Amino acid sequence: MSELTNFLALVVTAMVPYVFASQGTMLSGRAGVFNVSQEGMLTLGAAVGFLVSLKVGSNAAGIIAAGLVGALFGLVLAAVTTYLRLDQFVVGLALFFLALGAASLLYRVVIGVTMSPPLIPLLQKWRIPLLADIPVVGPVLFHQDPMVYLALIGSAALWWFLFRTDAGMRLRSVGENPKAADSLGINVASTRLWTGIVGSALMAIAGAYLPMVYSGTYTDGMAAGRGWLAIALTFFGGWRPQFIVAGAAFFAGMEVLALRSQVAGIGIPHQFVAMLPYVATLLVMIFAFRWARVPAFLGRNYDRESRLVG
Repeated sequence: MSELTNFLALVVTAMVPYVFASQGTMLSGRAGVFNVSQEGMLTLGAAVGFLVSLKVGSNAAGIIAAGLVGALFGLVLAAVTTYLRLDQFVVGLALFFLALGAASLLYRVVIGVTMSPPLIPLLQKWRIPLLADIPVVGPVLFHQDPMVYLALIGSAALWWFLFRTDAGMRLRSVGENPKAADSLGINVASTRLWTGIVGSALMAIAGAYLPMVYSGTYTDGMAAGRGWLAIALTFFGGWRPQFIVAGAAFFAGMEVLALRSQVAGIGIPHQFVAMLPYVATLLVMIFAFRWARVPAFLGRNYDRESRLVG
């Protein structure tokens, strides 16, 4: 495998956490629920996914368990902001800190303090016959672990659902004008609930992927800012699944480039190299915000009994 092919393959692998976390942010945001607990969800998902995989002996079980825990947090966020109309940003930050603490606590209760951390098997790559033999493209796209395929196929399914089905149009209407959607018989509350649940589950799954493909173990802080970058990526992608995938490739490329630069020992301080993804994000977002169209009701709570919404 050539150096370029190897680099591109690593970029595709690194895209997965960004894709899942950002698509989850986009899905709930399309219904008006702005979840800002991504970093916590990734960290908690990583801890739960690792621990369940370690104890059960199945990475699939770990991913499912992480998704269920993330769904529970999403239910809390969607429920208290929909029915109690609490501030979404404040609740999201509270869940972020709760998830961080819960992740660290769970690991210490189950594993304790050890000199050498336990390891789980990394996800195995699936080689798709014939397609994997295509020069450059084959090894990059068709010789990857199953979560890569799930992220790409899931993103395509999300695009089709949101922009090619009546159900997707109804969902988007809730995030644009819930008063009008309500008047047409669309259940605003249930829409916000299920999108909040699924969106948060996707974020936790993004976190579960980290120990299963990078290190084989869990460490505090292994989300490494990917949750915050996922929020920026959602805006950068214009709240559309296909553009989020494209943006994830850029973000992942910067991440892999920074890591490869450190390994190569090019004489640049590692602190500067670590800044590259965030500097690139800032520069890109300056231009992205000019054309990105945010759902009109994003982050606001709907009260059907009042003429005013906020």
